[in-house]
Amino acid sequence: MGTFGDFSRINTNIQALQALHQMQRTNLNLGIRQLRLSTGSRINRAEDDSAGYTIAKKLEARVRGQAQALANVGDAKSMLTVAEGAFGTIMDILMTMKEKTVQAANDTLGSDERTAIQTQMHALSDEITELLADTTFNSAPLFTSSTLSFQINADAGDTFKVTLGTLSVSQLGLTTSSIVVSSAGAASTLLGTIDSALTTVANKLGDIGSSQARLTFRQESLSTAISNNEAARSRIADADFAKEQMEIVKLQILQQTGVAALGQANTAPQTILQLLGN
Repeated sequence: MGTFGDFSRINTNIQALQALHQMQRTNLNLGIRQLRLSTGSRINRAEDDSAGYTIAKKLEARVRGQAQALANVGDAKSMLTVAEGAFGTIMDILMTMKEKTVQAANDTLGSDERTAIQTQMHALSDEITELLADTTFNSAPLFTSSTLSFQINADAGDTFKVTLGTLSVSQLGLTTSSIVVSSAGAASTLLGTIDSALTTVANKLGDIGSSQARLTFRQESLSTAISNNEAARSRIADADFAKEQMEIVKLQILQQTGVAALGQANTAPQTILQLLGN
């Protein structure tokens, strides 16, 4: 409730001071509303809404962390895709080796033909070795005993681990010294080794596929979480343009009436001069 002045006391113009005070408040609120429209944010400083500012900043930090986690998931899938490509190529090589071994297991071939087949299969074994050594992601070798860890959320410890494991022609039993097709019987024995190698690589491809599927589900979950958290932050921190524009219209009218009221308050004490004239 404001203080009412006395028109006969002109040394302090209470009405003018009150009008000025209200006009200053109107101008301050008008400035705040215009700032909200220009920035699109309801909270531009902590003093606008300290609790809302704290909550909004926490939500913003979480959203940014989840956005990076989403990128991490994409990188993890890319890494696994590189490994999948390498295993797929090895699978193709093993199928070629199986085809040649089946051919060598037939007594219709002579020694020259068997030598040619064995030379080709030795080259294929060397290609598997080179392929395993050359498969890297960001200069890091993939086929090691180390467990790969991917940060897939904004929370500490929320990781996804994958172990591609080591692989070599020795583990597959297909070193050049082990590849012998000098006779139909030797080729027939080698077929079992190749079939076992095919099973090993197929299992690794299956494991990679399972990991990629899990990462895809996490990708979808993160996208949903980011949208929901961003919506929650928006409700707290973003300006409602329709409401702010409505308030601005009201404040502009109050600003005009405030100027008029201040002018009237300044001229009101002049009526006292009529007493002096009499």
